[in-house]
Amino acid sequence: MILKTRKALPFFARHPWVFNGAIAKIDPTLNDGDTVDLISAESVWIARGLYNSRSKITVRLYTWDQQEFLDRTWLRNRIQQAIAVRTQLGVRHPSRGCRLIFSEADQLSGLVVDEYANYCCVQVTSLALAMRLEEICDILEEILQPKGIFVRTEQGIRKLEGLELNDHLHRGELPPEGFGISENGIFFEVNLAEGQKTGFYHDQRDNRLRSRQFAVGKKVLDACCYTGGFGLNCLKAGASQVDFLDTSQLALDIAARNAQHNSLPNASFWKGDVLKILPQWVAEGRKYDLIVLDPPKFARDQATFREALKGYHKLHQAALQLLVENGTLITCSCSGLLDMEQFLRIIQEAASQQRRHVQIIEKRGAALDHPIALSCPETEYLKCVICRVG
Repeated sequence: MILKTRKALPFFARHPWVFNGAIAKIDPTLNDGDTVDLISAESVWIARGLYNSRSKITVRLYTWDQQEFLDRTWLRNRIQQAIAVRTQLGVRHPSRGCRLIFSEADQLSGLVVDEYANYCCVQVTSLALAMRLEEICDILEEILQPKGIFVRTEQGIRKLEGLELNDHLHRGELPPEGFGISENGIFFEVNLAEGQKTGFYHDQRDNRLRSRQFAVGKKVLDACCYTGGFGLNCLKAGASQVDFLDTSQLALDIAARNAQHNSLPNASFWKGDVLKILPQWVAEGRKYDLIVLDPPKFARDQATFREALKGYHKLHQAALQLLVENGTLITCSCSGLLDMEQFLRIIQEAASQQRRHVQIIEKRGAALDHPIALSCPETEYLKCVICRVG
């Protein structure tokens, strides 16, 4: 596969995504999932990847070593290396959860594997790797011996990549009723079959723990709470009251059970759209000492980016109105298209309109099991900003 003139620089720098617009010539005999060599317009070998004619990302690159071939040995080495990194970091434990493979960050673009005690969730967002799913599961069984392996899909990706996958238990046995993991001394029930993403959000682990410092004796709103991650940490720290808000009744039911599992009272649960409910609560005169905003990905692509900015702005305006003087705002965005500078600008614009003085206490990212690849800035997707609001 030959690139157009002056299109090779990102790939020499090891960015793994080759879009169709950068390609000058494609071998007509290629089939989806085939191995392909990427060649510059000057006939210089750059990298080796896997082909997908159905995706905007025509080639995902996996090696810059011309002597390395994308076979089972390569796949096993990459998976084993990713797991070894988490083991060395000390984030793996038999009763806890961990992200074992983080796609581009582990040079396995299109593959995410999360571990939950003795179970694995595999999320494939690349057609070529989906075609190698059995090999991936074989390798995971060899290395980890999990009791079960679930396959999960991501919203919209099936159509974009041409995938024919559905969420299901792929191998092994179902977990027992009430299955869950321990995180920072809190038990969280996890629904591996129906929960969002792969069932839980490991990336917020450290940020949830950090929220405890600001919660002692406070009235807290955990907006877009999912199964209660931030709010339960606040209750554990001694919050006087936590209101949990989410659009998913399934998530709220699990959050309520999680509060019971951990004997954490003073919790109330509210179902609704955060962009509609928060303005209503402003009108009612509600106030909170600490608000956590952890919404789903508003900006999924460039087509929805402008509307996403409006959504983030509306959300922060309402949150600032609900906060008491000298309250704390912990606000997060998992939209990779929105960088930290843009995110801070949204907070500042909302603060200016509401005439609130905002001090940034801390800027944070994802937990240790979500490393950032310098060659792929998109892996630095999670933004968490802790603010004091005067």
